[in-house]
Amino acid sequence: MSLFRIIPDKIDVVQDQNKPDDHSSWRYKLYVIIFQANTPGGRLFDIILFCLILVNILLLLLESVQHISARYNAIFRAFDYGFLIIFSLEYILRLLCVKRPMQFVLSFYGIIDLMAILPFFVEFIFPQSHVLMIVRSFRFLRIFRIFRMVKFLDESRLLVFSLIKSFRKIIIFLFFVLVLTFFLGSLMYVIEFKYNPGFSSIPQSIYWAIVTITTVGYGDVAPVTAAGKALASFIMILGYAIIAVPTGILSASMVKESRSNKAELSCSGCGAGLHKDNAKFCWSCGSNLNPGKTSKGENVD
Repeated sequence: MSLFRIIPDKIDVVQDQNKPDDHSSWRYKLYVIIFQANTPGGRLFDIILFCLILVNILLLLLESVQHISARYNAIFRAFDYGFLIIFSLEYILRLLCVKRPMQFVLSFYGIIDLMAILPFFVEFIFPQSHVLMIVRSFRFLRIFRIFRMVKFLDESRLLVFSLIKSFRKIIIFLFFVLVLTFFLGSLMYVIEFKYNPGFSSIPQSIYWAIVTITTVGYGDVAPVTAAGKALASFIMILGYAIIAVPTGILSASMVKESRSNKAELSCSGCGAGLHKDNAKFCWSCGSNLNPGKTSKGENVD
């Protein structure tokens, strides 16, 4: 499955292509309510769903507090079953009202919606996995669609494309850092292991190198020899230089992507940008990008 297929800001376009053909059917009416956030019924449905998700996450946070969980365990379990029924029913209704259910299942929000109910069933096998229900917080991404924050969607699309195009460079950089930490950790072990029990093995020394080069600095292990301190000082300074590399890679990619999109059309209706020069309709609201022209490009009197 292509990564571009699950980019959040294109989900409305994908689902519009998946709506039922018969506009008089109950499936189409249900589709409008569930998927069309620009209708009164659809917006009300999404806002209610958003509030339910928020309450569910807040209850999950409270349940993680031991003395509250012990006192109100029965209430928490009742709410868990209630939310499971609601979210499962919602997911089933989404599958019923679309033309191609698998297209929705493999879409961005389809995967998120499925992840919202799966942890409950996994909990029967692995009781410790109850905390995985926090993945429901990802459903907060619907707020961009509910309130039509198209400008934020444009920026998120720019960021995602920049990350994709910088992926190979970042992977090469991370591999270089990994090799560097192995080398520096091993070198510190050679210097310190006779005088410092904190560097008792190469893996322990590599752990120290990772903590130091990332500028985290827990302080649980520290060199005691002059050579070890000199090497540690070098690694600390190197850490600051290394942090700037992925930032520069991503920034350069974002600037390049932004420049390539400057000439693209913007929708006069909803303000969504990032349209190609030959685009006829807005990817967000479906409005005509050239209202003064016909489909053949002729001016309208």
